[in-house]
Amino acid sequence: MNQLTLPESLWRQTATPAPPPRALSGLVMADVAIIGAGYTGLSAALRAIELGLKPIVLEASEVGYGASGRNGGVVSTKYRVSLSDMARSHGVQTAKRMNQLGHDAMDRVGRYVQEHGIAAGLAETGNLRCAHNAHVLAALATEVETVRTTFGDTSLRMLDAHETAAETGSDGFVGGVLNSHAGVIHPLDYARGLAQAVRKGGGEIFENTLVKGTLTDPAGIEVTAAQGSVRAERLVISTNGYSDLSGATAGVRQTVIPFRSAMVATEPLPAATFATLIPNSRSYSETRRMMRWFRRIDDRLLFGGRGAFGKADSAPAFTALERAMKAIFPQIASVAVTHRWSGLVAMTMDSLPQIGLANARTAFSLGYNGTGIAMASLLGRHAVDLVMGETVDLALMRRAQPKSIPFYFLREPAVRTVAGWYQFLDRIGR
Repeated sequence: MNQLTLPESLWRQTATPAPPPRALSGLVMADVAIIGAGYTGLSAALRAIELGLKPIVLEASEVGYGASGRNGGVVSTKYRVSLSDMARSHGVQTAKRMNQLGHDAMDRVGRYVQEHGIAAGLAETGNLRCAHNAHVLAALATEVETVRTTFGDTSLRMLDAHETAAETGSDGFVGGVLNSHAGVIHPLDYARGLAQAVRKGGGEIFENTLVKGTLTDPAGIEVTAAQGSVRAERLVISTNGYSDLSGATAGVRQTVIPFRSAMVATEPLPAATFATLIPNSRSYSETRRMMRWFRRIDDRLLFGGRGAFGKADSAPAFTALERAMKAIFPQIASVAVTHRWSGLVAMTMDSLPQIGLANARTAFSLGYNGTGIAMASLLGRHAVDLVMGETVDLALMRRAQPKSIPFYFLREPAVRTVAGWYQFLDRIGR
């Protein structure tokens, strides 16, 4: 398979067909050039259009090639870092702002779907975090109390073990926390819907166009590819876990660690199965360090998680996922898995997204730590605002400049070591 081709996932099989791709040719002029046609880049293009600017999006493969076309379709307000920890480390007001940005991000997805008529199956059914032990459940309870009493946010609710079993169809959890301001979506249809909105608004998207580099002079930026170049006044870099594909993204490449996430989908299941197996069609995630998550898509169960390594699909990772899925749901032990795929998420040192200016003409937004559908849809817009000189309060996500991870060359063995340690702690219940 060509490295730059979307995998044969369930999403690709069921998505609305994309229009024929169009590659860059010759010299093209723009107000804002954008590298990467995922949620961040497409949202940035829509924001530019709103401001009366002409955006051009350049994509090495096709719209949604990266995480935007491969993820689990879980849309939520959450971060990898708890709001309670943010409040303790950075103050209540900062944590409040982060909480508000999370809700703004969720609302942004809904607004895009409504305003642009995007048929991506968005359903605000909620997300349930399922606690795998009592210690974690206590931490979740602290989080819910902080959000409710300190922020006045009533979107979270604790569930006990019995309620969680009824919600999931599994006795493997001791309780959980339900976030009502969350939902599910068809991720590739959402990306393709955003792209259609960009094109309708007058923006251009050039696919199969690998950016080679950029040249900056007093008049602007020239973004070069093998087939041609784009001359623009501003640039937005939105390449997330695939920032090593282009020489133009060297300045942000070492700010994130790509980490492979794998997914499996079952064969179609009888309707009676879903009467007890995740009957409310929410999205669900575990609280283990090597997080696993699951949801329904049509008449199939989709199950995903961390733990795959390298730059290609991993048969052992898929086998481990299927084993974990059937351990949680023994009632589907004999069910076949029909789809297997994976993709890269971009992890950051502080487990938070990062957005800022690389220079006066260049903005960047990436590093969503596996929770990027909503936040990328919001931060892509703010990347354009920043590069146009606007002041935006982005709290802990704002970076004064791209900050490389120390000893970046050790990232692959370090990720394997940390992941192995996390897997051990999860196995012993810590």
